[in-house]
Amino acid sequence: MTDQRSEPTVTTNATAPTDTTKTPDPTLPDEATDTAAPVDWYTLQQQAHREFARRIAAVDDWNAPTPDKEWTVGDLVRHVVQEQQWIPPLLAGLTLDQARRRVDPLGDDLPAEWHTHSSLATAAWQAAPADASVQLSYDTVTVLDYLREQVSDVTIHSWDLARATAADEVLDDALVAAVWTVFEPQRDALEASGLFDSPVPMPEDAPLQSRLLALTGRDDRR
Repeated sequence: MTDQRSEPTVTTNATAPTDTTKTPDPTLPDEATDTAAPVDWYTLQQQAHREFARRIAAVDDWNAPTPDKEWTVGDLVRHVVQEQQWIPPLLAGLTLDQARRRVDPLGDDLPAEWHTHSSLATAAWQAAPADASVQLSYDTVTVLDYLREQVSDVTIHSWDLARATAADEVLDDALVAAVWTVFEPQRDALEASGLFDSPVPMPEDAPLQSRLLALTGRDDRR
């Protein structure tokens, strides 16, 4: 499936680090979701990174194929690590051109590179002012815009890496529910963006993780 990005982009709009989007509980009637807790995206960023780190630990073949058709496992991990490299300079207020000069080529030890840049990115999120502006590849957005996009990216790629390595594919429920609130409102625009394959038809009573993956062109039934 398509997900080829070389510079940071954004897919959402929001206004604060802990926003008022409600995390849905798929086991409850729609009206019951009104009392759901607001999403804490900073906590979810840490959880997404734990999910990805667990799958990196399962890698034993860096050349194995992944659900991202053009990427090997090594390509996939390198992509996610490179996304983390951009975060500290962009959250520090640098322009894309300035940030690009701070992004060094990655070494061959991808688990070590992930540990380094995951830690640096997490620290940068913690330090960034809630209402700061961030220049991305096609727009200037808030910190939360960028954070939501990054949490979503790492979450989906955690599943990709799990599928590629025959590791545990079950993602954290709260993480899945939050990322659903990012992608579901954009279901008609995802394919048109060029970043994703066509959505996969999925029964409405399928698990929320399956429905989330299907929105991005992934089918966890295969």
